[in-house]
Amino acid sequence: MSLKIRLARGGAKKRPFYRIVVADSRYPRDGRFIERIGTYNPVLPKDAERVVLDVEKAKEWLAKGATPTDRVHRFLDQAGLLKRPARNNPTKAEPGKKAQERAAEAAAKSADAAE
Repeated sequence: MSLKIRLARGGAKKRPFYRIVVADSRYPRDGRFIERIGTYNPVLPKDAERVVLDVEKAKEWLAKGATPTDRVHRFLDQAGLLKRPARNNPTKAEPGKKAQERAAEAAAKSADAAE
């Protein structure tokens, strides 16, 4: 059984509210879960308390082998339970293959026009 610590969505349309739950990875996102260990309300302003997390329960589940999702990993990093490695994607800002081809064609046309 692969355990995940993840978000389960609740709330109304365009008013999200999430429960931080421990669930088997095979269960549906908003379906069955084993235990609820906190909440996340993204609608609240950033200076308010958006994340409410039971740190002791989170420690217990991490010790049992539960793996957090990326978003929950951020919350656990803020709480001081886990260290989240910094991400580095140097190719993210580069244009795609087709855009590079178009840019090369445009540069060739402008060089021909300049001559």
